[in-house]
Formats: sequence, C-alpha cells, structure tokens
Amino acid sequence: MKKSFFDHIIHGGDYNPDQWINTPEIWDEDMRLMKLAHINSATVGIFSWSMLEPEEGVYNFEFLDKILDELHENGIDVILSTPSGARPAWLAQKYPEVLRVEETGIRNEYGVRHNHCLTSPVYREKVRNINTKLAERYKDHPAVKMWHISNEYCGECHCDLCQEAFRDWLKEYYHNDLEELNFKWWNGFWAHRMTDWSQINSPKFRGENHVSAMKLCWNRFVSDSHISFFENEIAPLREITPNIPVTTNFMKMYDGIDYQKFAKHLDLVSWDNYPAWDKGYNEAEACDIAFVHDTFRSMNDGKPFFMMESTTSLVNWHDVNKLPRPRLQSLSAIQAVAHGADSVQYFQWRKSRGGHEKYHGAVVDHCGHEHTRVFREVSDLGAQLEKLSDVIGEKSNSKVAVVYDWENGWAIKHFCGYNNINRKYFEECVKWYKPFWQNGLSVDIISMEEDFSKYDLVIAPFLYMLKNGTIERIESYVKNGGNFITTYLSGLVDENDLCYLGGFPANELKDVFGIWCEETDSLPEGIKNAVIYNSKEYSVEHVCDIIHANGSTSLGEYQKDFYAGMPAITENKYGNGTAYYVAFRNDEDFSIDFCNDIISKLNISPDTSIDAENGVIIRKRGDVIFLMNFSDNEKRINLDHSYTDILADVSINGQIIIKPCSYIILK
Repeated sequence: MKKSFFDHIIHGGDYNPDQWINTPEIWDEDMRLMKLAHINSATVGIFSWSMLEPEEGVYNFEFLDKILDELHENGIDVILSTPSGARPAWLAQKYPEVLRVEETGIRNEYGVRHNHCLTSPVYREKVRNINTKLAERYKDHPAVKMWHISNEYCGECHCDLCQEAFRDWLKEYYHNDLEELNFKWWNGFWAHRMTDWSQINSPKFRGENHVSAMKLCWNRFVSDSHISFFENEIAPLREITPNIPVTTNFMKMYDGIDYQKFAKHLDLVSWDNYPAWDKGYNEAEACDIAFVHDTFRSMNDGKPFFMMESTTSLVNWHDVNKLPRPRLQSLSAIQAVAHGADSVQYFQWRKSRGGHEKYHGAVVDHCGHEHTRVFREVSDLGAQLEKLSDVIGEKSNSKVAVVYDWENGWAIKHFCGYNNINRKYFEECVKWYKPFWQNGLSVDIISMEEDFSKYDLVIAPFLYMLKNGTIERIESYVKNGGNFITTYLSGLVDENDLCYLGGFPANELKDVFGIWCEETDSLPEGIKNAVIYNSKEYSVEHVCDIIHANGSTSLGEYQKDFYAGMPAITENKYGNGTAYYVAFRNDEDFSIDFCNDIISKLNISPDTSIDAENGVIIRKRGDVIFLMNFSDNEKRINLDHSYTDILADVSINGQIIIKPCSYIILK
C-alpha cells in the first residue's frame, strides 16, 4: 500500500496569480522566485470563481490554463482548488437565497467569505457546475496532483431552508418519533413539550436557547450540513478524477464542525497552522500546537497530514501583529513535519497589493524581490526539506492516547451549573498531554468512539458526556488490562445530555473507578483548595468532586474545607487493569508529576534514549529524530551514540548544544 501521495515534502502554498492578471510579467518573475525558494507546489484557484465564471454559465479558463501550464513547465506541482468559499457577486444578486440568515432573522448582504447557505439547492447546484467544469478541463493536466476543496468551511445559517432541514435531521435522528425527542430533550421542563415538528426552530438568543440537548443537536446538524455540502462538492470530482485525492483545510480546534467525523470523508487531513509566536509564550504555544498536530494526525490512523497554511512571518488579524523572531517560523514548520506533516505550505506566496490581507505575511513582500530575511529563511527551509524525504509517509504508533472529543466539547460548553466561567476543555486536555510531549512520547488524540485497546494508557480529561457504547468500551478496556485516567465531572450525561441516574460517574463506571461522587464544589476565582500527593502539596482551583472510595485506594486527599481528608485521587484495580480518578482541577505541576509517575510505573519508554535538558522537545518519525528548542536559552543534549546530522551532513556524538528557537535533525 502506498504510504503517501507524494515522494517528497510538499513546499509551497496559496498562489493567487489572478490578482496579477494585468501584469503577466509578475507571473514570469514568480516562476524564477519559486525556484530560488525551493518551492515545489502551488495551491491555485481558491478565490477565482468570479474570473472563472464572470457571468452565469459563461466560463473563462484562459488564465488558469496558462498558469497551470507555466507551473508545470517549471517543475511545480499544483493543488487545484474549488472556489465555493467565495461566490461571485452575480450569484448572490440573482439568487439571494444563497446568502446566509443570521440568528436575528436578517439575511446577510453579499460580501466577505463563507456567506453562503449550506442547504440552498441553488448554491449546491452552482458549486457542482463549476466543479464539474474544473474536473473535466483539468482531469488530465499533468500538474494537478490534488484537489483543495473550498477553504476553511465554517459558520451556520438560520434561513427557512435550514430550519426545515434541521427538522428533517431531527426526524431521522429520533426515528420520526416526536415523543422520543420530547423525552430526550426533557421538554416537560418549563412546559416545552412539542406537539408538532414545525414548532421546532434553531436555537437563537431571541428564542429557545436554554435546552442544551437541542443545542447539541443543532451543533450536530450544522456539522453534518458541512459534510453533506462537501460531499456535494466532491461528487463530480470523484466521478471525473477518481485518482486525484481530495482534502480541505481545517482550522485548529474550530468547534463549529466535528472534524473527527469530517476527516473520515477526506483522502488526506490538512489544517491551517497559525501559532501565536508573537505573544512571547513560545514553549506553551509549542505544546498547544503539538497537541493540534497530533489531533489531526490521529484522525487518519496516525497517517501523515498536510499543513495547508502557515505564515512566513506575521499575520494581520491579531490586535497587534508583532513579528516573530528570526528562525521561529522555520522551527514551527519543522515541528509540523516532526509530528507527521508531509507538507509545509504558506498563506501566501506573494502579498496582495490591496484588499483585507495586503499586510498578511508572504514569501514575496511588496518589494517584489528575494533580498529579504523572510525569503532567505523560506529558501533555506526549502533546501532543508529536500533532505527529509525519508520521513514521507511515516506514521506514528503511539502507546498513549488523550481523549479530546468534539461532541463532548459542545456538551461542556452548553450545560449550566458548577463553574460556568472556567470550563477550558481544550486547555485541560493539553495539560494532560504535556508530560508525554515533554518526555518525547508519541500521543494520539482521539474521540471517545475510537478503539482504546491498542494503547497502554488512555487519558480522558473532563469526560462529561458519554456517547452510546463509551461506558462499555472503558469497562472492557480496563478489565482487559488497560490503564485509564479520567478527571472531575466525568460520566454525568448521555449523548442527549440527560443525567445518568444512580449517581456519578455513570452506571458501571462507579465500579470501574471504585468511587461514587456525592457532590461537586466550585471555587470562585482566587479561592483555592489543596491536595497532598506523594507528600507534596498541590494547588486546587475551580472544581472539586467530593467522592467516596468504594473499593479504590486513595492516593491523595483534600486539605481544606468541610471535605478535608476526603479522597481527591484514587486508584482502582479492575479486572487486569487500573483506573484512576482525579477529582479536582489541578495545576500543571500535579499533572506533570502524576503522569511521570504513571510513565515510570507502566514502563512507557521514550522513542529515543537521547538525554536533553528540560525545554528540548524530542520527536521521532520513522528513523529520523527531531530535536527542537522552543526556549529562549541554549540547551545541552547528550547523545547516546553517533548520529548523522541530516542538515549539516556530518557525524556527531557526545554532548551538543542547541541554540534558542532552533532545531537539529538526526538519523
């Protein structure tokens, strides 16, 4: 089976030659500069619909023909885009139904991007038409290697078409049984029982917005609508160009779409990576981004992903857009490759002369030449990437998984109670991921529906909502020898946001963890408790489950308030495995120490034996080892034997120094 769609790392990004249609000499200059920058791929046509179809049914592919031919002649591959992310003005003018309706009930006017109704039959038809024309025309073009579908899908619409589609979705989800919906939404509360499907509308701030089960269903519907729209987009491409893979660019942990579900419809997962290096918290940001890389890598069974967008320097959408320090963007690119990316791509190749993004970073600045720091760094990185073909297609085999589930995130966002200010699901999951990242251990980020059995350890922080079958998967996993950690406020509701009866955590999980949670205390900002674990005191904030140990062993107790002395950390032997419950929101010091103890206890070995000072992140991909220093200081590394420094092409051993914001790549 082919390990990757390419035999080299893709280095390129968004190219918008249509913006320079009146200055074709710039196209020729772009070819020269791309070669200098070691660019081997260009993503073309993302925002070209108004040029490709200037009037309804009137097509003009002359400029695209020319630029695809020119790119191919210069040895540059093309990722060809479908243009649905920004429709032409004539389409909105003639068919206003394609424009979205906001929660207010007001239909948007033409403008910006993604201002389209996902349900609109007219818009779906027009998208299929233009995509069919593109596929027919370029199906045999030798430059075209991949389809980039639309751009950063997002948003929702509340028009009449979407209201009816939502009702149809609910009918299917609840087996066309309105009484089932009434029960699972608990509509007897506040006398909200429905007697006809037509009484249901999307949740709005001026209408129904306090039924969390309804809001969960709306999230699922909107996510499924994006997937359905995507499937409509790619139908002609699948038919006409079945051998050209398709992808679309996800946006970090955007919660408007269940990316874990959407990813199953892609040939290759890709995402747009814009770390906030300019904020000055580089080590913390590096951990966050590593978590996101591993999330997208894990969506396709550990196979490589694409970094479809990144910036070469600054962005234009922060309040203050500070330049990241030199080399940091190259380090950011290498981090992506280390975590499984088979591409380093930028937005954008050449800065726009006008428009909203004219001051967003690019490889070629407004000066138009190669004599800039950014261009030199991109060129140097491109040359380095050409030496890393050995990592292409290499997948990770992680022994540890962290559960981050999109639907659980929705449920956490919607419920009212306990601490309504400090939920921070993403941050909580990253906190439990960090000790393994620091130790050079590969971690998969998975949904609660994935197979747990291939992991030695599974950590599921804040597992508030349990989908059907999750209880049984956890019970079977632990009983058969698995090690499972969960935390406060876990196992409270089912997938309809109905509380489990009989106490928390739900059903058999009380036996798996050997606990019963009687109450939960929420701590206002500035009020803290404490827990003693291994004779060390740790700070506790925001949330404290008050639990009883029913068969489990207490590993740590609360120190304050009326529940002082009660268990806060428990360990329970269940079958052949072990289940741990951490009943409080802990600071980072605790999760690092606790996980290091678990790593030692389970004898989970790092992927390499290289010893490095704290702050050096080690990541192994295939036979290639990436050493990355995101700190502001030089760090020492002790090599366990001789290695080849791939970039310098020399043999090294013993103790070496890695500079701040730098990397060394070994084999």
